[in-house]
Amino acid sequence: MTEGRLDEIDPILQMLQDNLEPLGLPLRTMEDEWGPGQCEFTFDPVRGLRGADNMLLFRTATKQICRRAGYHATFMTRPALPNFFSSGWHLHQSLCDAAGQVNLFTNRDDHEHALSELGRRFVAGVLHHAAPSSVFVTPTINGYKRFLPNSFAPDRITWAWENRAAMIRVLGGPDDNATHIENRAGEPCANPYLYMASQIASGLDGIERGLDPGPPEVSPYEADKPKLPVSLMEAVAALADSALYRRRFGETFIDYILAVKRCEIGRFLSHVTDWEQREYFEIY
Repeated sequence: MTEGRLDEIDPILQMLQDNLEPLGLPLRTMEDEWGPGQCEFTFDPVRGLRGADNMLLFRTATKQICRRAGYHATFMTRPALPNFFSSGWHLHQSLCDAAGQVNLFTNRDDHEHALSELGRRFVAGVLHHAAPSSVFVTPTINGYKRFLPNSFAPDRITWAWENRAAMIRVLGGPDDNATHIENRAGEPCANPYLYMASQIASGLDGIERGLDPGPPEVSPYEADKPKLPVSLMEAVAALADSALYRRRFGETFIDYILAVKRCEIGRFLSHVTDWEQREYFEIY
């Protein structure tokens, strides 16, 4: 994360910028991250489906541009590379009024809370349905290897103000028109349409039911809160029992997603991993 390291990969980043911006992608920042060849890209906020369209175009275009130049771009969360760190997809969200002029997450009534009451209810819904929504937020076997304590990734279902250890991080504060929330549990491999739809469904459920998220955490890694699913298997079991997603997404669609993910899990469980080979082959 130094200027020198950024300079080393500048030719690749410049190539990406020169091709991504003409596609209409609202590229905001590009920077070197912790691991070798690991980069963070951020985009200007947009409304509705355009955000999902942008993410899909970004992933596809990045891989094609890099391949043509002799590089391999991957959005895998935790590749088996030396000294690599897990990658996440931090989804920033807010709600506006029907006219698109007023940020409904901004608290204009008091200075006690960083979020408006509606915003807190939305957060409560996202937290309440965090386990079943994990199938959409973190849809791969590999993605769950990221949920470790003290890793800048969440390991439990928490929210906090300006704290990167929480699953839901609140940015902004009272009277700040840019106030919004950030879900830090997502992985770059997620289907953007399902990831975003899962947030809308759970957040609206929190609003409709008047759910309360409780006070924000000061130390999310030490909070007495439920853990995020530790595996895709656990997340799939939670989704299978979710009345909300069966109602909002439809029984047929949820059963289809479950069948796809159970097939993926089955392929993983039938494969002999390098860890198993090292652990058992010589000793036994």
